[in-house]
Amino acid sequence: SLQVVFSSPHISCLHRRAKLKVRAAMDLPSTVQEVPTPCLLVDLDRVKKNCTAMRERCENLGLQLRCHMKTHKTLELGEIMTNGSKRCITVSTIKEAQFFADGGYDDILYAYPLTANKIPILQGFVNKLESFHVTVDSDYNLDILRDSTLNDGKKWSVFVMVDTGYGRDGVKWDDKAAVDFILRVNESPNIVFQGLYTHEGIAYNARGRDQLRTIGGTVVDNIASLAQRLKEAGIECCNVGIGSTPSASHPPSNTNLLTELHPGNYVFYDSMQAMIGSCTKDDIACRVATRVVNHLSHSNSLLIDCGWEGLSLDGKDELPTGFCMFQNNPNLKLVKMTQEIGTVQAVEGTLDFSKYPLGSMLYMYPYHACATASMHPVYYIHEGDNIIDTYSPCRGWY
Repeated sequence: SLQVVFSSPHISCLHRRAKLKVRAAMDLPSTVQEVPTPCLLVDLDRVKKNCTAMRERCENLGLQLRCHMKTHKTLELGEIMTNGSKRCITVSTIKEAQFFADGGYDDILYAYPLTANKIPILQGFVNKLESFHVTVDSDYNLDILRDSTLNDGKKWSVFVMVDTGYGRDGVKWDDKAAVDFILRVNESPNIVFQGLYTHEGIAYNARGRDQLRTIGGTVVDNIASLAQRLKEAGIECCNVGIGSTPSASHPPSNTNLLTELHPGNYVFYDSMQAMIGSCTKDDIACRVATRVVNHLSHSNSLLIDCGWEGLSLDGKDELPTGFCMFQNNPNLKLVKMTQEIGTVQAVEGTLDFSKYPLGSMLYMYPYHACATASMHPVYYIHEGDNIIDTYSPCRGWY
């Protein structure tokens, strides 16, 4: 059977020492202009600013911030998001749960549909960690937890996923069957019902702060309505949480009906978030660095050394500048990508090739930071123009 293997403090210390030795021996580029391309650049000052703003926003609203780790998947950025506590995080893969648990994190919510094959490894997390939570939204999920035993009288800590309008997963917020289902969850002897959780993906349809707050307000009303119906049925919801970076960046006025927010993308933001209105371009903390490798005068195009292996294909036809926004080059449009090559043309008029010599650098703000970051095995961390470190994200799913 599958087992969770947790590093001992001694082994973790050895790993840290080994990492420090590797860093000391690394020939890091000195500046962002010297990095190998394509690569992902992370602006540490912007990351810290974004994380501080989100943390203070939640504190001012009286809400718990449960940071989602899926955008960056690194221990270092997780510490910044949690303000050093290394607690109260959300993950969406088993690999992320393992990675952060081994890195000393606790109070981890695995927010992903359960299947029976994952139960043995999830049991390991519950048995070893102080707090590990899972989500359910069907009798299949519930039955496999009911049939699974834990050590020392421990119980499964369970959030119920709620569909508040996005239509992806979760019990429908306005369905009578939702209350009946949660009653069965609450009555299960080896389960502790923690509360309600929803991914507010519908917020990505918004354009501008007013729409974000309107959509967010509707989602809050919907999930709070279910919580009220549960209260009338004799069940108190200790936690009622919504999450997506757009709604958490510009919360509605009725967040007093909630207990927590669980956004993740805000650590980096991206071109999509800027388009929605969650942030400005100056808040985007990650860029893909690329170099010009060819001039094609016959098609008035540049070729760059970044294709879809270094920049997500998300965003096609969404931006006037193609698959990304080019920093300080608003008239450049990434029109096409193959595996290793990107084709760049002018948004309007013709390109002046003299402005983009062969070997010169361009910097792209990705449309979707989560998808783009997942393509890079290492992030180059910088303060100003100076490269100060590299971070390695976890990889894999199970």
